[in-house]
Amino acid sequence: MGIVNIEDDLHEQLRKASKASYRSINAQAAFWIKIGMLCELNPQLTFHQVLLRELKEAGVDPADAGVVV
Repeated sequence: MGIVNIEDDLHEQLRKASKASYRSINAQAAFWIKIGMLCELNPQLTFHQVLLRELKEAGVDPADAGVVV
């Protein structure tokens, strides 16, 4: 595990987003990095399609949460 240097403004955005998402700052950064990487590797998919795919792969059924796909 290493240290990533980011700009202060980006760190502030991470702090705010982590609070809204109920994640730690590190977990929020990891989420953004993973989703960003998946979006770059799958440009044919929308952000929401990437998220749904990840949820399904984790065993989460959106229908159980009342989500219409």
